[in-house]
Parts: sequence; C-alpha cells; structure tokens
Amino acid sequence: LRSFSASQSTPPNSLWIWRPGIYEDDEGRTWVTVVMRLSPLNREWPGGLSSQGSTYEPGITVHVRQLPVHTPEPLSPSQLLFSQLLPVWQLYPRRRYQAANSSFWEIVDQIVSMEQLVLTYWPARND
Repeated sequence: LRSFSASQSTPPNSLWIWRPGIYEDDEGRTWVTVVMRLSPLNREWPGGLSSQGSTYEPGITVHVRQLPVHTPEPLSPSQLLFSQLLPVWQLYPRRRYQAANSSFWEIVDQIVSMEQLVLTYWPARND
C-alpha cells in the first residue's frame, strides 16, 4: 500500500479492527469510525409470500477517517464480540471491500484531502 494522499488516492488494502470503532491498515495507520448510519431498505418477498409484501432490512453507511490514535494494545477477539462493525475489510476489485463475513461494502465516496472513506453495505446487493 502506498500513501493515501492527494497524489495517491488508493484506499488501504486491508483494515483490521484495533478497538471498537478503530481500525488499523497494512501500514500501521489508524482509521476511526466517525459516522455510522442505518438506512431503510424495503424489499419485496419473492412471489408475494409475505402478507405484508415487504421486509425491513437496513443498509449501513460508515465513514472512516485516517486519524492518528494512541491506544494501548489491541483488544482480544473475545473483547471485540460486541463491536457493531466487522473485524476485517479487504480491498476488492470495483472499489469495494469484502468483509470477513463475505459481504461487500461499496466505496461510495473518497475524500482524499481528509483521508476519509465512505462505505455502504446494502443487504439486497449481497445476496
């Protein structure tokens, strides 16, 4: 991975959870979750199987920003069980990350000047 700067706009190859809301990339830089937002998604059941016609499945949008964070040692996996976000994201073709659970998160915005990524997960697109 090269520097994520105005001259090199490549997102990190990998992000590993360090503490809830804090990730580390393959260069040892920390990325902090600055915004996490759920968005409603109404999806029709195939063949009209549901009496209500749709289900509620939230999409998730996460803003992560590269910020230096001085934290103690990372938490153990058992201490991270209650983190709402995934433990690992791996950069994949077509400007998206594949998470440890095989879901895909699209890079919907990249603010190079702030070293910020905006990632979105939509359940309907991951079936």
